[in-house]
Amino acid sequence: MGRLPDLITGAERRAVRAAARLLAAGGVVVYPTETLYALGVDACNAPALQRLIALKAREPGKPIAVLVSERSMVHEIVEEVSGGAAALMRRFWPGPLTIVLRARPTVSEMLTAESGGIGVRLSSHPLATELVRLLGRPVTAPSANPAGSRPPACVEDARAYFGARVEDYLDGGRLPGEPPSTVVDMRDDLRIIRAGAVPADALRACLHEAA
Repeated sequence: MGRLPDLITGAERRAVRAAARLLAAGGVVVYPTETLYALGVDACNAPALQRLIALKAREPGKPIAVLVSERSMVHEIVEEVSGGAAALMRRFWPGPLTIVLRARPTVSEMLTAESGGIGVRLSSHPLATELVRLLGRPVTAPSANPAGSRPPACVEDARAYFGARVEDYLDGGRLPGEPPSTVVDMRDDLRIIRAGAVPADALRACLHEAA
């Protein structure tokens, strides 16, 4: 992975450091990804996860994906990375591909929704990657909108949803928006959960080449 944080300006770096400190203290931060704005908390902090679920008015039984700052962080939260999953990571990370793998028993059921799987992604947005790196733990990555509302492509829309209920908003400008990240389940064979920015044909071609 290239040194994406080098793309960050001095002002942005200071803003991300402040946001990471808030996450470490149990706060909630809206931040940009390569597609949409996301709602971030420390994925290892149970009270913060409960706040996130309340903010999202999230349906019971719906899992929450997380971002990592490098591929080695994946092993902290999943039991195994198959050869196929590793091939997808090499080809499409950093980028808009969320891969569901078997979660370690220590991962909160608020993230897995008792499915046994955890969705992980390495974002190509430098602010998102630096935020996770500075926290040193995975950060949640659901879109920054209440359930049923339109996911925000600009920070002003996210602020209109949550206002002061979120401690900090990292402004990455207007984002591309749709399509969202592609979500695939790689616990066994490839299963596409949500079509998105990475085409299904490209995923299958990558796995065929790696076989």
